[in-house]
Amino acid sequence: MKSPFTGKEMKLVYEQRTWNFRGEEFNYTHASWLCADSGEHFTTDETDNAAFAQVTNQYRAKYGIPFTDEIIQIRKNYGISASKMSKLLGFGINQWRLYEAGEVPSVSNGRTISSISTPAGFQNILESAKNTIEYKDYLKISNHINTLLSTQENHLLKQYKTERIFKYSRSFDNGFGATSLNKTKNILLYILNECGKTFQTKMNKILFYADFLSYRQYGISISGLTYKALEYGPVPEHWDRIYSQFDEIQQEQRIMGEKEGIVLKTTEQPDTTTLSQTELQILHTICTRFKDTSSAEISRISHNEPAWIECASTHSKIPFNYAFTLRAF
Repeated sequence: MKSPFTGKEMKLVYEQRTWNFRGEEFNYTHASWLCADSGEHFTTDETDNAAFAQVTNQYRAKYGIPFTDEIIQIRKNYGISASKMSKLLGFGINQWRLYEAGEVPSVSNGRTISSISTPAGFQNILESAKNTIEYKDYLKISNHINTLLSTQENHLLKQYKTERIFKYSRSFDNGFGATSLNKTKNILLYILNECGKTFQTKMNKILFYADFLSYRQYGISISGLTYKALEYGPVPEHWDRIYSQFDEIQQEQRIMGEKEGIVLKTTEQPDTTTLSQTELQILHTICTRFKDTSSAEISRISHNEPAWIECASTHSKIPFNYAFTLRAF
């Protein structure tokens, strides 16, 4: 970015700040472009949005308020319009649409939204509000809820499998990303389609860079994984369990001199509808950067990251504030 005063390229700098949101102070990393000659700092819509996301994600996690992607998915599950959802819940007519656009619900509205995340919870709301909508709409929604209730056992099984593997909720530890086996599978399929056969060691680093770059640029990770600094660089926790979950991804043992490694490969295409455009953009950036990079080389690159340098001695979890120290990007 060039300075509006001098026309020279400016440096992107980061500093720790606090933001007062709804009467509470939250720490975040502020990104701005510094004009060396004038000393002025400049921000863009992207840096401002990333800062806002860092703060509001902490607020959502603290008070149990659903995240934007969860709010969107809840409505999609029931197949009704945003205005009708607002009416059923007693919100303002455009309120649900604003929540889907990123506005943070109040604590009370957030908990109401959480209560309808299950079909049984939404059924209770529907019954109490059925006189506020047309009878034909009530029947349509009610029938859809009953269908969901009849298949809930399968949904609960998927939820159990996800919780058993990840064992953590959305928080700073995982960049506030949503954990989902289906999404994780499609992230891996996307990377394998972009990069071809990939050693597990290299995949671990690609996931690390994708999640941390996403947090730096948008204030939220892609996969919802947590990471540790181990001998060969940053790796997702439970990575060995994660890669073995999907029939679509094959693992092939390879011997390289005196060392052995596991190669991941697939013939399946990813379902990119499970990923947002910004997530796809980040993944494409990472894959383009490391497609032809060997496992040894990407490990060496990751060893130059402060995230690994400062956490490796204790093999500790890598905090997501290290996203702002990335040297490879």
